[in-house]
Amino acid sequence: MALAGCTPTELNGFLPGFVEDGPAATNQTERVSALWVNSWIVLLAVGVITWGLMAWAAIAYRRRKGQSGLPVQMRYNMPIEIFYTVVPLILVLGMFFFTARDQTEIEAKWDDPDVEITAIAKQWAWDFQYDGDQEDNSDAVWSMGIQAQPDKDGNIDQAQLPTLVLPVDKKVTIELQSRDVIHSFWIIDFLYKKDMYIGKDNSWSFIPTREGEYAGKCAELCGEYHSMMLFNVKVVSQAEYDAYLASLEEQGNTGDITDAYDRLANFPGTTEKTDSEEGEE
Repeated sequence: MALAGCTPTELNGFLPGFVEDGPAATNQTERVSALWVNSWIVLLAVGVITWGLMAWAAIAYRRRKGQSGLPVQMRYNMPIEIFYTVVPLILVLGMFFFTARDQTEIEAKWDDPDVEITAIAKQWAWDFQYDGDQEDNSDAVWSMGIQAQPDKDGNIDQAQLPTLVLPVDKKVTIELQSRDVIHSFWIIDFLYKKDMYIGKDNSWSFIPTREGEYAGKCAELCGEYHSMMLFNVKVVSQAEYDAYLASLEEQGNTGDITDAYDRLANFPGTTEKTDSEEGEE
């Protein structure tokens, strides 16, 4: 009866990505939450048994009034030693199995995704390229971002954050690249993150299943303004997605994204350009 009264948030371990009147954020979100919740159930069961045995031993074998000296000492007890060796081994192997199983499913890459996007991390912002169908990617479109712009009270101007737009209920593959140091691509409500670093490009395949706006950030300490490396995610209908790509094309943001701005050149906390950037232009 108590479980029947739980909300989706409570049933999924108070993790983000769930609402009462809609699906989870992605096709993978429930798999991640199930692993999280079931792991805690097992760990709490082990904890309760362990704490109970500790309390029982402390009470049953406490020093009584009038007793002195030490109780009889035992060098070993083979049944108990076998028990506390085998049971933890079974628990570790079991958790490894379920983790490896779920990770294999989550890491599987679509053979033929509906949408391919390249997310490029740089100190301290994000560029998003929506790859096209042409071999030379000449029909790709992109947007370049800057780091978060806080006001004097520390409030972030959300409108200036880089925005990743995704179509709902479509197979999405995001190729993850870094232009400088190690970063980590994390969409909080999607319950997954992937590292990005020079020398090996990672990827992530999933299906966004609920329209809405979500927060993203870099989850790897990447320098002085790491905390400003934020971005927004908008999951929209296919029509809205197509309209957004058309707007990027109208702005002239086409073809493979340039490497000219490997790192941000604007001053932290302002959109003003540095003298070196103005000179390049």
